[in-house]
Order: sequence, then C-alpha cells, then structure tokens
Amino acid sequence: MRVAVIGIGNVLFCDEGVGVYAATFLQHNYSFSPSIDIVDGGTLGFKLMGYYQEYERVIIIDTVSIEDTPGSIYNLPADALLGLGKYRNTAHEVEVVEMLEICSLLPKHADVSVIGIVPEDIESVKIDLSTPIKAAFNDLVQTVLKQLESEGICAVPRGRVSLEEIVHHYNNPTMKIVNGLETSL
Repeated sequence: MRVAVIGIGNVLFCDEGVGVYAATFLQHNYSFSPSIDIVDGGTLGFKLMGYYQEYERVIIIDTVSIEDTPGSIYNLPADALLGLGKYRNTAHEVEVVEMLEICSLLPKHADVSVIGIVPEDIESVKIDLSTPIKAAFNDLVQTVLKQLESEGICAVPRGRVSLEEIVHHYNNPTMKIVNGLETSL
C-alpha cells in the first residue's frame, strides 16, 4: 500500500505552518518500514490532488478550525470533514475540503484523513508557533505515528532535529538541516 503523509499550511502565518513543521520533523527524525512518502505540501492546494489519486492512503497534517482549546488534536476521516463548515477558515482548509469532495466522485482515490490541531494564532505574520501549539507539538507527532502504526507502518527514531531547529530553518532558508545541524546550501 502506498502511503503519503502531507504536511500543509503556510509557515508565514504562525500556527498555520504546523503541518509543514510536523512533516519536516517526521522526515528528519524517523525512518519508516515499509517506506512512506512525506511531503511538504505547503500551500500547494489543488496541486495536491495527484497524491489523492496516486496513493492508497493519505494522511494530512494541518490546523483544524474547530471551536476548542488551542492545541487540541483531532484525527478526522475525510467524510467527517465534509460536514464541518467551521473547518473552512483558511484558504488551504477550503481547498482540502473541496479536493476531498471532488475526489469522492472519482472512481479511484485514496483513503484520506486529517490529523489536525486547533491553532491559537493563524493571523500574525511570523515564522513560529504559539506557545500552546509548541506544547502540543509532540502529541501531534505521536498521533501521526500511532495512526501509521495502526496501519502496519513501523517508525524507527533516527534523528535528533528539534522543532526549534526546524522553525529556525524556515526563518533562514539558505540553511539546510544535516544530521541535526544546519549548514549553508
């Protein structure tokens, strides 16, 4: 079974980038058996539709605009999102739901779920995460790992790249993370 984990969001708007940071964290800190593809989906929007058609299983990591405490984590199957009007607060959230609606009409599409975290701040223009999201980040990653494990995918820790290093990397795009250390490109 081909599996993709896609972190989406915009790192320029504080908590909005948590999906991208989580995907990067997984990519640098774990090996997976059988192998999976981890994708920095950023704000690709409808360009991600190919993943929904090429893979049997897609896990999206994102914010979810649900009335709850910032840092609360949800693991939602795609069909549950179709009924959540409040989920659609950001441009990419709208596109995720629209793509799921379109793909549900196609003869072949992936089994998709969203592992999301309720953000505190998706409006401030800063490359960082709010305190509640930083505090819940490890729980978000563990939720993704548990979902993968339930599908027969084993995650083996291999790196020591911290969340702070990843956020710093996005603040300094000319730096590359190699074995937990940043080096110039």
